[in-house]
Formats: sequence, structure tokens, C-alpha cells
Amino acid sequence: MKKEKISPRENVARRLKIVEGHLRKVIEMVEDGVYCIDVLQQTSAVKNAIKKAEEILLVNHINHCVVKAINTNGKDKAIEELAQVFRKVA
Repeated sequence: MKKEKISPRENVARRLKIVEGHLRKVIEMVEDGVYCIDVLQQTSAVKNAIKKAEEILLVNHINHCVVKAINTNGKDKAIEELAQVFRKVA
């Protein structure tokens, strides 16, 4: 059976909902006094999951919005916008 392809927006939303649940569990771990290293491993996993969602968003933005801007003489604005994003997420 062929897997149905989901849109980048749906993919990011799904991933962020998973992160939300994961983060709730990490908060419970802290409240329950779970060993610090175990909590740190889980916060690292949450950060990595958010980073993957950001990567999907950025690739989608480049493939659609930036390409459109370049094709409609908005190249300079698109480049500056990307530079701002890289400064924030890097």
C-alpha cells in the first residue's frame, strides 16, 4: 500500500504536537525529581525535534516563498529575510 504524502505544514504541526507532549513529560520528570542527566537527555531530544521542525519549515519556505520572490524581482528582500532567519536559528 502506498503511503499518503502529507504537506510540510501538516508534518510540522504533527511534529510540534509530539514535542508538546514530550515537553509535558519532561516537566513531570523535573517535578518528580528524576535524575538530572535523564532530564537533560530528554530536553536535548525536545530541542532536536524542534530543530527538525524548523528545518522542514525553512526548506519549505525556500522552495516556495524564496523561489517566488526571486522570480518576481524580490530577490534582495528574500535574501535579507533568510539572513535574519539564519542569525536567529544558528
